[in-house]
Amino acid sequence: MSNQRALPPHLNLRTVIDSLGQGILVFDSADRLVLDNKAARAILGPNLTLIRAEGWVACAMLLDARRIEGQSANEIRQQALRQTEPVRFHTLLTGAYIPCWAVALQGEDNQLYTQITLEQPDWVALREFMTTFRNEARLSVESTRGHADLISQIMKKRTPGMTLDQLAARVMGFSEIISTNMHRLEMFLDQLHRLEVLRTGNLPAEVMKTRRKFNLLSFLEDFLEELQDESPLDPVRADDLRDRLSASVPSDLGVVASPDYLKRILRDMLRNAVLYSPKGSPIILRVTRLVPSDVVQIDLSDEGCGIRAKEADKVFAPFQRARQPQIMAEFGYGLSLYLAKAELDAMGGRIWFESEEKVGTTFSLKLPGYFKD
Repeated sequence: MSNQRALPPHLNLRTVIDSLGQGILVFDSADRLVLDNKAARAILGPNLTLIRAEGWVACAMLLDARRIEGQSANEIRQQALRQTEPVRFHTLLTGAYIPCWAVALQGEDNQLYTQITLEQPDWVALREFMTTFRNEARLSVESTRGHADLISQIMKKRTPGMTLDQLAARVMGFSEIISTNMHRLEMFLDQLHRLEVLRTGNLPAEVMKTRRKFNLLSFLEDFLEELQDESPLDPVRADDLRDRLSASVPSDLGVVASPDYLKRILRDMLRNAVLYSPKGSPIILRVTRLVPSDVVQIDLSDEGCGIRAKEADKVFAPFQRARQPQIMAEFGYGLSLYLAKAELDAMGGRIWFESEEKVGTTFSLKLPGYFKD
């Protein structure tokens, strides 16, 4: 017996469908468009008139017009009709990259219908991101230009009696500020690329390209050596990490993951641990196997300012930062943990945290593991 209830008599099906935020198109087995909704009309505009007249043929042509790879719309439809799960794909409409779904529906007349769902473009998120990018790029350019001009003036108008050592010290100070600005802009451009991969639906495929088994001890030894050589966290605080970090990693534990993405995630976590905890306080990285499951857990603990309970829901949200003075005083975009969570999800892992304000925070990762028993 089905537990599904009938639509209440005071609710009209058309009203419900038109209230949906996603565009809905339903085609019958004769390729005719038998149902559309308000969101579909907003997304498709005049194209919907053609689809109403020509049916599935016009819809397939529209969906395929800007798609240069992957299955055609007809192949996607046939796959949806053969299986019970929706088929996800993307198309480019009116300049927007739109996620879509195709799914088979069986009517009371036993006829198979095809439903195409079109998600509305998230222009608000794009506008927010581009505003942040423009502000950051403008600030970096103006700061760099200003400090470069100061260096030029110092060299041209050297104060009488200034020694070469004093001159070199002043120039070096401005050079370090320029280097820091360029590093932060480079970091933002990297996050821009990661966000692009995520928002365009390409993250799972990108992760799978480099996903493999590898030993964690060897990986982390190489990774920490790279941190020391490249100072990738932030030029202002790079030296602080080397004296504070201690690691406990068994030699026989491995994971199934993308090394490239795991490096990015650990960089983000280490940078947060350095910036949001007192200079000189310990940062501990610990790796354990969760018995009896084939899972590896990586914990990164600090003794920093912690996260307020009322702001815990912001931690993995994009462009969100806690309002604590210690956090707002440090440089950041509110993107790194949002990206880390999405990338871990794509690798079949997960991330969470435990924190106490003014005591410290532990971020934990779980990843599929492999072991030499």
